[in-house]
Amino acid sequence: MHRFLSSLFFFALLISCSEEVKPSESVAESSASTSTKSSSQGPINGNANETENPLKPDPLYSRVEAHRDGIGKVFMGREISQIMGHQAAGWLERPNREREERTDLAIEALMLKPGEVVADIGCGTGYYASRMARVVGPEGTVIGVEIQQEMLDILARNMNQVGAQNVKGHMGEPDDPKLPDESCDMIIMVDVYHEFEFPYEMTRHMIEALKPGGRLVFIEYRMEDPEVRIKLCHKMSEAQLKKEMAIHPELNWKRTFDKLPQQHLMVFEKR
Repeated sequence: MHRFLSSLFFFALLISCSEEVKPSESVAESSASTSTKSSSQGPINGNANETENPLKPDPLYSRVEAHRDGIGKVFMGREISQIMGHQAAGWLERPNREREERTDLAIEALMLKPGEVVADIGCGTGYYASRMARVVGPEGTVIGVEIQQEMLDILARNMNQVGAQNVKGHMGEPDDPKLPDESCDMIIMVDVYHEFEFPYEMTRHMIEALKPGGRLVFIEYRMEDPEVRIKLCHKMSEAQLKKEMAIHPELNWKRTFDKLPQQHLMVFEKR
């Protein structure tokens, strides 16, 4: 069954989003955090609960008719995509992933140090978490954050199998990873940020969870490259990500690592 779901999800990812296509459900969608689709147009309210940010967009979100792989909710000109549910977890562990994505280069580019605390938001099966755990070592910790209990159960089984005792599962919420303030040296999202139902609120909370000088890292499929055969709703351009992070005055773009076959790796630092 996992093999079937894995193949189905991979096939779905190869199909591009289309402006003309009407909304439809996807194996990658989870009812846990996906908004109810609506064809109504116009602004909707966010639920950020922090000191007013003068750079915060107004309106924060708006609605459009949902495209095939989106949820009909728009943030700063970008429709938010449906999320990958636990049913497609097998795709995250596909045997050719390291060759396709060169995850070995990505781990090296993170410049992790022994003893660091890393939060992996939307950690899934722990593919990246287990690899980062080796680098930060027994004195460090990788916090695997999920909003689906099924994913946390898979994470626990996988980490037990590989002996990654310094990976700890953690339940978050769609608008808040529920991490303590100034607790993390790095927070990473691997092909996850574009799926956040509440990107503004999540980013505010992630910034709070970073130590001063901490890094916020995004790995996203490159929107700029037509050869990256992933649905448009599941890709992001460097310019779009920079635009969305620029509304957070605490963040400073540090570097973009573009030596991965299909993805950007972008690093922002908390001032």
